[in-house]
Amino acid sequence: MNLLENDRLLRVLNHLPVDRVPVWIMRQAGRTDPEYKQLRKEDGRPLEKIFSDVELSIKISLLPKKLGVDAIIMFQDILTPLTPTGTVFHFTPGPFLEDPIRTMNQVKAIRKLDSETQLVQVGKIIRGINEKLGGELPLLGFAGSPMSLAFFLIAGSQPNQKHKEILAFINEYPVFTKALLERLTELTINYLNYQISSGVHAVQLFESFADVISLEIYEKYVQPTHEKIFSALNPNIPSILFTKESPHIELMLQSGSKALSVGNSIDLETAKKKAPEMIFQGNVDNKILADGSKGKITKAVEKCFAETNRRNHILNLNHGLLERTPFENVQHFVDVAKKLGKIN
Repeated sequence: MNLLENDRLLRVLNHLPVDRVPVWIMRQAGRTDPEYKQLRKEDGRPLEKIFSDVELSIKISLLPKKLGVDAIIMFQDILTPLTPTGTVFHFTPGPFLEDPIRTMNQVKAIRKLDSETQLVQVGKIIRGINEKLGGELPLLGFAGSPMSLAFFLIAGSQPNQKHKEILAFINEYPVFTKALLERLTELTINYLNYQISSGVHAVQLFESFADVISLEIYEKYVQPTHEKIFSALNPNIPSILFTKESPHIELMLQSGSKALSVGNSIDLETAKKKAPEMIFQGNVDNKILADGSKGKITKAVEKCFAETNRRNHILNLNHGLLERTPFENVQHFVDVAKKLGKIN
């Protein structure tokens, strides 16, 4: 484990004692931060240009330092590793793919990823963030899960309004689905191990549409990708599996991930009883930060700590920050987490 000034997150992930529960927030770099919004306004370029701008990505990644979080996560998109494969998404402002992937010939045309040569900018961003941090905080890398990427590729745009159509397509074409997920699993392993070799201290896999995936599809298609990915990563670097509001904790526990980031569909106290040595991340409702009072935020944090007894716990949200969230609520969440998360 690398020596860091603030190593609380890594200590928890390695089952070592800490003085308080570490806290960070999904989508903490951007969205709600006035400084980020001003940077975007001044820059004016579409997101894919910003993701490939090394210096600006480093700067945005580091913005949450002022909140007092216990980890920095690289500013990038889950679609980043798709660009070198020939499936290029443009942001207009949301992601758009001119030719959605719907045939076996298109799957076969997806080029294999060599992150070391094709995603050099990601390595530069990771090294640059670590250089700026100077050992102050751990840096998290991440990737979208194969199924999350498949949702985007099949939809050709933001899948949120199309998930029924996507799931019907997956059910109708199992050979296509399996072939696409195999290609994307290989890509994800390559990408995450490249981030690890570039210097991230832990990685998180985002299963971003788990809330709409049935148990049958999860068992058949999603679970095998998780198990394959986590078994292929550098075992010395901790891994976190994020499944958006998925209730399938038994399967998540079998994924091979070191920690599970869970939503409100899973009660933390029940989960801890089921797997007392598992590290759980979460799970304050992001809507409470967006729409609630500071008092409600405090109560939600207290509830999380009561459910885990502050043991093997990383405080986070059930999902990423919502764009409408007042920035003062984000700051309050971090402040109250640090105050109430102290361990005697």
